[in-house]
Amino acid sequence: MLNIVIFGAPGSGKGTQSERIVEKYGINHISTGDVLRAEIKNGTELGKTAKGYIDQGQLIPDELMIDILASVFDSFKDSKGVIFDGFPRTIAQAEALKKMLAERGQDVSVMLDLEVPEDELMVRLIKRGKDSGRADDNEETIKKRLHVYHSQTSPLIDWYKNEKKYQHINGLGTMDGIFADICEAVDKL
Repeated sequence: MLNIVIFGAPGSGKGTQSERIVEKYGINHISTGDVLRAEIKNGTELGKTAKGYIDQGQLIPDELMIDILASVFDSFKDSKGVIFDGFPRTIAQAEALKKMLAERGQDVSVMLDLEVPEDELMVRLIKRGKDSGRADDNEETIKKRLHVYHSQTSPLIDWYKNEKKYQHINGLGTMDGIFADICEAVDKL
């Protein structure tokens, strides 16, 4: 199975590129953001809990995310693989993902790191907020999210390098150009 972790700061293009990867490679997509937004929209207890964290620009606690992830992953029968979009975000989550996959005879194939400069991320996220109406895409929350990303999430780069799963992708350029770089990395697996 092809199990990809797509990684990058908010606004780096993870969702956009994930859709293209899913289409090309025929794998399933788990976007923790989409799952959480659906829970919030449906007014579930998880959604209410998650909303409090999201509104503050904070990460969802690991236990909640891992439970959600395992449930969604297990729902994909006869899958060619999965792209994990928005997970893991901490080393503890990466270790839990590795354990969860190992329990199913699986492993992460590659971690694709979409790197985009912070000034470009701000431009993209503010535009996305205006275009989509996403409440978490406002300047104050974006700054908090980027701070959380840099302090809590970016240490994963070294973790995946140590796992020999890391692949840097330049997240600047055209969507097609970035996707070509992603395909080149995935096709080498």
